[in-house]
Amino acid sequence: MTTVATSDSTTLLPEEFHRPSRREMRAMGKTEARALSDALFERLAGLERESAAYSYVRGTIIELNMPLVRFAAAGFRRGPAELDDILQVGTVGLIKAVDGYDHRRGVEFATYAIPTITGEIKRFFRDTSWPLRVPRSLQELYLRVARCSDRMEQTLGRLPTSEEIAEELGLDPEQVVAGLGVGRAYRANSLDALRQDRDDPNGSALFDRLGVCDGEYDLTEFREAVRPLLQELPARERRVLALRFWGDCTQAEIAEQIGVSQMHVSRLLAGTLSGLRERLTDEPDEDPPTGGDSPSRMPEK
Repeated sequence: MTTVATSDSTTLLPEEFHRPSRREMRAMGKTEARALSDALFERLAGLERESAAYSYVRGTIIELNMPLVRFAAAGFRRGPAELDDILQVGTVGLIKAVDGYDHRRGVEFATYAIPTITGEIKRFFRDTSWPLRVPRSLQELYLRVARCSDRMEQTLGRLPTSEEIAEELGLDPEQVVAGLGVGRAYRANSLDALRQDRDDPNGSALFDRLGVCDGEYDLTEFREAVRPLLQELPARERRVLALRFWGDCTQAEIAEQIGVSQMHVSRLLAGTLSGLRERLTDEPDEDPPTGGDSPSRMPEK
């Protein structure tokens, strides 16, 4: 294994450097690993970026500082399945830190690298953990509002209002509402999951709150349009329509009540309905319906 001599001012590294094995790197203490890392950065600064020596030393520095990635990743681990992804993203952050670090500024590499690695992991979660694509500005607004809401809830003993959060953060209430609304896109909930809010403190399933399409709405405009036309019909025709569509009477029963033949009732219905259709659509009815006992659809009174 290559030895490193240290002093108060410089760290010397032999010109003929051989990368320690992974086992040797794991066996190093923090002080020894930090000293070797500092020496490698000094060596790296004197090499051409395109040279094989530069890639060799750079790769050794990355391997040597992998514990920093594992340390940063431990704070973001949510499950065993995610750890590999977090380590990969953290390694990208470590590579960026190695490429951007300047040892001449006197800042320890770990001090520079940890925020870079952590920021890369945070960016990964921010960009991939939202089921919906949300602009970054709104994501950051949601995080501010959510943290403030949690903090104020502990102080107040209740959920703070949007106005209270806005006053605390110096935002408009509309911005707070937008931030809270974006938060609903962070995690998709089951339709059967209980939800609680100020209007429903006991909680109810979202599925129970979903509306359904009411087919009667489609007939609203038709009812309002046909109502005055019905009022203009002769009394006998209005009575025939009322018996047929609201009284559910057959043509034979209608004929018996008004004292005409069933055929005459059929002609009355066909002519009346044809006239109503023509006035509603401004188009003549070429094929008016004839007799039969199956009721046609008419608007309710």
